[in-house]
Amino acid sequence: MNHKGTKKLETERLVLREFKLSDALNMYNNWASNPNVTKFLIWEPYKSVEDVEEYIKTVINEYEKLDKYDWVIVEKSSGQAIGNISVVKINEPTSCMKIGYCLGEKFWHNGIMTEAFMRVIKFLFEEVGCNRIEATHDVSNPNSGKVMEKCGLKYEGTLRQSSVNNQGVYDCVVRSILKSEY
Repeated sequence: MNHKGTKKLETERLVLREFKLSDALNMYNNWASNPNVTKFLIWEPYKSVEDVEEYIKTVINEYEKLDKYDWVIVEKSSGQAIGNISVVKINEPTSCMKIGYCLGEKFWHNGIMTEAFMRVIKFLFEEVGCNRIEATHDVSNPNSGKVMEKCGLKYEGTLRQSSVNNQGVYDCVVRSILKSEY
């Protein structure tokens, strides 16, 4: 793969870019403090804007690495940071990248995450040279699976009681798309 880092990407409604410290208040208010957003994630809701700022500082410090992909999702119409999408795991020998994402609750069911994820898929296949993109979700979170399906990821299987999130141990659905299917 030819790693490019967290390059600015755009869609009709969104800008995907590197985090800035000034995103902390939007991140806290729009998604990071909401237990409904973090319900199926592995991190608890943030308790303060200052805690979010510390997280963003760690992300910013990683941006110098070309194999770091962590975008904040900004809504063009409002200029607000409303979610994030990132490569959470890279397997170099198989050119596989695993994606994770979250979006503020008031932005759900509007095709926003599908739009962002499709743009990331295009970037990773066409510019980075990735061969496989995968994502997983809790079987109890079918809406995340619908995003993956709309982006062309195919169901591969359900790993029974294989993962842990804020709900406890769960059955993990695995979906993927190959470059040849893109």
